[in-house]
Amino acid sequence: MSLTATGVLARPEETAEGPPPPRKRRLPDLRRWLSPLALLGLWQVASSTGLLPADKLSSPWTVLQAGIETARSGELGDAFVVSLGRVAAGFAIGAAVALVLGVAAGLSAWAGVLIDPPVQMLRTLPFLGLIPLFILWFGIGEEPKILLVALGVLFPLYLNIFSALRGVDPDLVEAAKALGYTRGERLLHVQLPSAVPQALVGLRQSLGVAWLALIVGETVNADAGLGYLITNARDFLRTDVIVVGLVVYAVLGLATDALVRLVERRALRWRHG
Repeated sequence: MSLTATGVLARPEETAEGPPPPRKRRLPDLRRWLSPLALLGLWQVASSTGLLPADKLSSPWTVLQAGIETARSGELGDAFVVSLGRVAAGFAIGAAVALVLGVAAGLSAWAGVLIDPPVQMLRTLPFLGLIPLFILWFGIGEEPKILLVALGVLFPLYLNIFSALRGVDPDLVEAAKALGYTRGERLLHVQLPSAVPQALVGLRQSLGVAWLALIVGETVNADAGLGYLITNARDFLRTDVIVVGLVVYAVLGLATDALVRLVERRALRWRHG
């Protein structure tokens, strides 16, 4: 995207170069599945031959059977819905706070001085260290778990938004100013679009941390969710159910990351022009 002589941000198809050539669709590289499938096969062989005792780690076949069993009983589906709701609520809170703080600190020097130091201090606190305080302040209900997820989302997203806005090319801002853009127009058409790529990277990072925070929150004083399913299975030495819960966490993390990458490809199509 470029600035035209009239001060309008032109799309790639409107520039002198013409529309970008159609991009060829690449087939997925199946070679990436070789090592995971090999590890899965070694795991099954080690379990079948007794090298890996079942009380330490169940075989992949046993894990698959446990997943089917918990899915049929409805236990896995109920836990999935509860955990997804917690992540959604925590993400909404954390992303909103990160957006407000990141934009304010990134655009204003005084706001950066006031906001950035306490955020940098808080982001170094471990989740496990916050759980006793959260339980003391909010009880053992949903609030501590949602707030842990919100903190997991807040810090990486804030850091990327703050860094992206501070790293906007000053020559581009000066060019927009010379073309008569007001402060609001510069923010809307230059600074925020320039910050979008790094903000999306922060979004991917924050969603990954959100699932990690949820695991911590759900394994302490939880009565529902995937973490509760794992904790309950641990008490009964059901390593197969524990692995099922971990696999669901991993799949959810990969799914949310793929969703953000899809949004990134669509939102940043202009960069490929």
